[in-house]
Amino acid sequence: MNDDSQVNRPRIRYFRYVVLALAALLVVSLGFAFIRAEPPAPPPPPFSEQARAAALADALQLRAAGLRLAGGAADGGAAAAVDRAVTLLTIQARALLLPGAAAAGTGVPTASADAAAPAPSAAPALPAPELAAALAASGAQRLKDAETVDGGMARLLAGAGTAQVLAAQQLAAATGEPEAVSGLGPAAQQGHGTNPAAGSAAAETTTDANETPCPSPSGPPASTGPEPSAAGAAPGTALVAAAAAELEAVYGYQAALTRLPPEAAGPASEFLGQHQGLAREAETRSRFWCGTPLPQQPGYALGQEFLAAPSDGMARLEAATLPAYGDVVAVTDGSTRLWAIAALRSAVMRTAHWGGDPGPLPGLPLNEQQLPPLPA
Repeated sequence: MNDDSQVNRPRIRYFRYVVLALAALLVVSLGFAFIRAEPPAPPPPPFSEQARAAALADALQLRAAGLRLAGGAADGGAAAAVDRAVTLLTIQARALLLPGAAAAGTGVPTASADAAAPAPSAAPALPAPELAAALAASGAQRLKDAETVDGGMARLLAGAGTAQVLAAQQLAAATGEPEAVSGLGPAAQQGHGTNPAAGSAAAETTTDANETPCPSPSGPPASTGPEPSAAGAAPGTALVAAAAAELEAVYGYQAALTRLPPEAAGPASEFLGQHQGLAREAETRSRFWCGTPLPQQPGYALGQEFLAAPSDGMARLEAATLPAYGDVVAVTDGSTRLWAIAALRSAVMRTAHWGGDPGPLPGLPLNEQQLPPLPA
């Protein structure tokens, strides 16, 4: 008996260990079962909203830096350029506060980035040339984002970026250091002489996969060819309007050339060639997008004020093309949008060349009275 009990005791002990281990495992598993799982992280906001929030943050930061610089760091012509840049950034920030830029019709929700503007005292102290460089870099980023965001947001960012690049160039010139905005790539260095129609022959035949051309008029009947896309009507109509605006500009430049002094006739002749190329390109792209180009008008009413001051008249003609290109940016994508952004930027620089004001958001009709105020 003693021998049996001595043999069984270790077995009983091992059995108890197993039972205790199973009980502990059961308790631990039940504990894990009752622990509430952490909710999944919210999905990242759409890229259009990210681009809007980044544009707003940059505008507020640059505005604060400009306000601090205007308080005493700038003088003379630079002070006026800084004031213009601050006004520009204020209006742009107010427009970017709208839910997805309601003026552009995107309907993107407001993000938490719509916070109070940085206080001028908290903004970094930037000399005027560095502010110009930062403004040019911000404009270049806005133009880059405009290539791929949603339609209405693309128009807003393209206008904001173009205006920022122009303001940066004017500020750098006022400080006597135009090289402050150099080395930032083509987006920051778009000059008034750049022609978006140059080299466009390849763009006329190179399209993106999501750009569905209309049946060729000289090809088989439409019933046997590819069907036009439903979205083709709006891009085609916008491109027809852009072509019409360009043809009017061509007529105005032809009428003004004989009335301009020699120093202004050279740039005007160059700009005339740009408008002629843009008109052809817009007509070609409008056909691709199912549009029907309008017949060229025999003439346009320019008015005596245009003939008396052709420089002012050409500034108005250039400014009149901006909404047309803004519409094209908003309703197209791919290569056509890239072309329209370049055309918008070129028109802005030509407007400024003739002393016109392209506005804080070129290409976007804006009612400043409807913009929300900046948070205190």
